[in-house]
Amino acid sequence: MNADDPLLVRSAKWLAFGSATSIMLGIAPSQILLALALAALLASGEKLRLPRMKLPLAIFMLLTIVSLAFSDDPSRGLPQIRKFYVFLELLVVFSLLRSFRMVRWLFLTWAGIGAITAVRGFVQFGDKVAEAHRLGRNFYEFYVGERITGFTSHWNTYSAEEMFALIMIAALLFFGLPLRRAWLAVAAAVLIALAIVLGETRGIWIALAAAGLYLAWSWKRWLVIAAPAALLLAVAISPGAIRDRFTSIFKPKGVDSNQFRVVTWRTGVEMVKAHPLLGLGLRA
Repeated sequence: MNADDPLLVRSAKWLAFGSATSIMLGIAPSQILLALALAALLASGEKLRLPRMKLPLAIFMLLTIVSLAFSDDPSRGLPQIRKFYVFLELLVVFSLLRSFRMVRWLFLTWAGIGAITAVRGFVQFGDKVAEAHRLGRNFYEFYVGERITGFTSHWNTYSAEEMFALIMIAALLFFGLPLRRAWLAVAAAVLIALAIVLGETRGIWIALAAAGLYLAWSWKRWLVIAAPAALLLAVAISPGAIRDRFTSIFKPKGVDSNQFRVVTWRTGVEMVKAHPLLGLGLRA
């Protein structure tokens, strides 16, 4: 942070920093800080900047609006339009956090919060293991429908946030200036990676693998060749529940989350049909 910056600019920068980091703890504080950062940015007179993704971002937003316009029930798509608000994060962060020092602190803060939420996830995982054991349930079947969430409300959100934190740590370690205490970043990365594994969110695993291969190719290309062997070794030494989850990518099980939702929906429809009053309209 440049001490010579006007107070309004410094305030805007810290608000942007707070918005970008607090998303690891909750959506509401992040979006409130985003609104304040945007207001401060506009009032400060700083140049507005976006990363070099204006065209794909505009196409995405346009196609979203077009799909809503041709939808049979446009009102159900309005929440997706409201979510355009979060793209303002690109504007405030790219416009205000311009120095490498600020970006490095941003990545390290993500690492710290990600490590804390990972530990919270470990506690939740232990509780679920104990609960499944107490109930005499198969752990995979018990866990797949209600996984660890950290400080978030859903396991997919939790795993996605941990994934982004891990990718940023890796990028900082690979391409950033040497850190005085790099072992702290490595330790945080290990905790976050373990939390992602225990989260058992297959889409996040696939996305992380793709991002990891890209970073490895950009840093040391020989790592890409070694990656498949490392993955097979990791799967081989993993607990049975993790191996089952990994193999379910290729051979889905009947208790997997997607199938679970379909079965639940169908069961609900059948219950409504059987109801003497609620089922009248469906029978007709």
